[in-house]
Amino acid sequence: MFRLADYFIVAGYDHDKEQNGTSSGKILQRFPEKDWDNCPFTLGIELFGQPAGWCLSTTRQPPTFFVSVLTDIDADRHYCACLTFYETVAMSSSRVDDDDEDSTVALRQSTMYAPKSLVLISRLCYFETFRNCLSLIYTVFIENQQCGVETLIGNILGCILIPGPGGPQVRFTIGAGDRQAIQPPLSSTIPVTGTGVAMLFKQLGIRNVLELFSAAITDHKVLFHSQSFLRLTEASQSLAALMYPLKYSYVYIPLLPQSLSEVLCTPTPFMAGVHSSMKNEINDLLDVIIVDLDGGSIYLPECVILPHIPDPILSRVYTALTMILDPDLMMADYAFQPPPLKVSNLVMQDKEIRAVFIRLWAELFTGYRSCLTLIRIHPEPYITFHKAKFLGHHNLMEDDFLTRILDGMGFGSFVSERGPPFRSCDIFDEVYASLPEVLKDERANPDKMIENIRELATQLFINENPNTQPYAQKIPRPPEGAYSRIHQPSFPIIDWIHVQEIIDEGLEKTSSKTNQRFSHQHYYQARRLRWVVCVSTFSPMDGKMVLVGI
Repeated sequence: MFRLADYFIVAGYDHDKEQNGTSSGKILQRFPEKDWDNCPFTLGIELFGQPAGWCLSTTRQPPTFFVSVLTDIDADRHYCACLTFYETVAMSSSRVDDDDEDSTVALRQSTMYAPKSLVLISRLCYFETFRNCLSLIYTVFIENQQCGVETLIGNILGCILIPGPGGPQVRFTIGAGDRQAIQPPLSSTIPVTGTGVAMLFKQLGIRNVLELFSAAITDHKVLFHSQSFLRLTEASQSLAALMYPLKYSYVYIPLLPQSLSEVLCTPTPFMAGVHSSMKNEINDLLDVIIVDLDGGSIYLPECVILPHIPDPILSRVYTALTMILDPDLMMADYAFQPPPLKVSNLVMQDKEIRAVFIRLWAELFTGYRSCLTLIRIHPEPYITFHKAKFLGHHNLMEDDFLTRILDGMGFGSFVSERGPPFRSCDIFDEVYASLPEVLKDERANPDKMIENIRELATQLFINENPNTQPYAQKIPRPPEGAYSRIHQPSFPIIDWIHVQEIIDEGLEKTSSKTNQRFSHQHYYQARRLRWVVCVSTFSPMDGKMVLVGI
């Protein structure tokens, strides 16, 4: 079981460091104030609250929401969800009249708006739930509702536990008249994408995404830029999901703060994203592939030679993606046009695209298990991979694309995780085992390809949505235009003692439930063990079987 969120933070504009309307952010309050033992607090979180910089605005902006991704020293990811709104600040400027010998000073008052961010930090990847929780806190504050902000924060941090992958659906409320539900996926190894992959193809197109995929998987530097922070995160998450069953093992910063832009000069591969306001600054990067999400274009520097997926695998992938995203193209030249083909909705398109890439990886890695060697002379078994044997088997000794993949860190992790013969399997292992026969059937009947892809897509959909029973969530929202009211209160100072009391009470209830559940399990196990040993004896006098319980 995991906490829904580990920390709640209020970050604001630092007026002490203000210069010409720009400054840095600072943490005003954080909860809990003491670090969790299994999850220390991340320093510098205020940088990710406003990645484009903390700046005053001349107009009140509507609230915004986005999610940053942080990676700790153990390579574990933490998700930083931010809801930002603006508060009124009275600014005064002085003007010295040099014509007067007495140097009179005139003061001029002006109204500006300073950003303030409500931040949740969690090890779980439930973006929509984070949006709902933060918007509820903002709604309670802006509408001055009776339920206190402290109650909502304490419930989020201490009273809501989420099971891991394969667990049941959890229904909960944070105390603002809401009804929410979270359904964990079935498998912990399969990425959850929602509609992110389909949106990436919609923004960039098939050809550009395939080039971007080849660049990321062959250890090139990839930099996204967009005017939307949330789209930057979703694009990076989606590109990393296309690499399944491999994992992206290099620097991963979907939202890079402007103050940390020197990270882009690192010699190691990375996947990062910046706001489009930095477009002119990133044009000077020599060996970085720049992706314009808003314009749907990719810039390849002259010094970058990009390897491509080998044929005939590339041709099959391109055909399959065209049948998913633009099925009418395959019949555009028919003399007698058939009825328009039905296109899947965005959610199923997302899963169908991912099914194509899972088949791509299974075909690329065909026969990889025959090239593994298990060495037992070490304290723990060590697995090695015979690269030359594998490339020779595929007749791809000179292929730069596959060679770079086999030399990358992602494939090394793939071998260590999936190399052992006794382990739990997932969708990739099933596709890998059956793909040779599937491809043989598809060569005989090409129409079966889209059927097999949709069958695999259904499995991916069920992994993300195992519970078929719909649940109507209720998320109260503020009235339209509430943020633009003339008279608005400042966000209150939160009573940290009250928040901590709610957290402690929630932890105590959770602990008592866990102990009670354990005691019940121990009691019933003891009763079963009492009768588990049975002795059968045969009495020759009366010919009866006697069962004796011990």
